[in-house]
Amino acid sequence: MTARTTAPPELTVTDVTVRFAGLTALDAVSFTVAPGSVHALIGPNGAGKSTCFNVLSGLCRPATGTVRLGDADLTRLAPHRIAALGVARTFQNIVTTQGTVADNLMLGRHVLSRAGFAAGALRLPHARREQRAHLDRAREIAGLTGLAAHFDSPVALLSYGDRKRVEFARALCLEPSVLLLDEPVAGMNAAERARTVEVVHAVRAELGLSVVLVEHDMGLVMRLADEVTVLDFGRAIAHGTPDEVRRDPEVLRAYLGTGAEGEEDAA
Repeated sequence: MTARTTAPPELTVTDVTVRFAGLTALDAVSFTVAPGSVHALIGPNGAGKSTCFNVLSGLCRPATGTVRLGDADLTRLAPHRIAALGVARTFQNIVTTQGTVADNLMLGRHVLSRAGFAAGALRLPHARREQRAHLDRAREIAGLTGLAAHFDSPVALLSYGDRKRVEFARALCLEPSVLLLDEPVAGMNAAERARTVEVVHAVRAELGLSVVLVEHDMGLVMRLADEVTVLDFGRAIAHGTPDEVRRDPEVLRAYLGTGAEGEEDAA
């Protein structure tokens, strides 16, 4: 597996505000994801976590504020252009169950293909070489994410936890510098959650990328995150290490004492 030779660029969110029909979903939210770190976004239902992810991935444009990846301004870019600049995302729900694991991971390689459609259709030598290289890389990523034994298996026949890892692996196939994980262990049993934690650790160590994590499982957040940003009613009310955030009075009031852990994010 090829590791990143340079640190990924810093992801900086500055004063981002999003409004929907008069409702303020994000209110001047700012935070910075340090290169190579795991940064968690937490908060109760309706706090704005999913809206924030939609801004980072280009599915939602803010009314004000900016999102920058190093020197690149992502704020007004379309999702495919943001992906091409190195930001990949998974979703709360499993998106695809058609085809094999290999088929799904090769979808993630599509944005990196240089051979044109005609060259691929005609099976020209350079297109075949590129296809083999992409397939080899997809197989490496399957191994890193614990899917090597299922590489040629239909996704529909896999366990729920393995299908979630297919989503994870497909995002990695874009070779991102920043990976957005939207509730990666939602719906998993304890063994599947533990395996996912191992995979995230392995991916971070092996590939050297940054991870932004939205998750309700506080145990997972405390084990994985280097920094945590807490949202409440669209505002960032706390930043810090997991231990600092866990002791913050505002966080205890707004989130940890609400019993919201384990519920789905309605933001």
